[in-house]
Amino acid sequence: MLYTNLKHIESAEEYARIINENENVMLICGRMGPLCIPVYRFAVELEEVYTHVKFYDMEYDHPELYFFHDLPEVQNFPEYPFTVYYKNGIIVKATAGIQTKAQIVGILDKELAAKPITLPQNREGSFDSAISGNDTLMIKI
Repeated sequence: MLYTNLKHIESAEEYARIINENENVMLICGRMGPLCIPVYRFAVELEEVYTHVKFYDMEYDHPELYFFHDLPEVQNFPEYPFTVYYKNGIIVKATAGIQTKAQIVGILDKELAAKPITLPQNREGSFDSAISGNDTLMIKI
């Protein structure tokens, strides 16, 4: 088990359940080293902002999780951590090595964006003064 403040995946069964039961998942597979720790820290910070995304870590050297190293999206990565982004159980993006917080935010915004909702109009046919016409407001749920 990794010593992070993220939720941990510790078995193949748990991995499958989490990926299949959650619409948006960011999974960091690594060790407790200088390339991985900043990525874990950024994920913990972003967890409060991206509440529609489930954030997990997974130990790179865990024997029950070696199947993960053979996934086509990560099998040729030269360094860890492997950070994999899932949308509805499908890998939509995978990165290797240290990432900046801005890089992670960019991926989360592009690949795991919150669902847009359209606000209903009031009786006068208008919205809040900051919103007009048929604009769509993005709210992270």
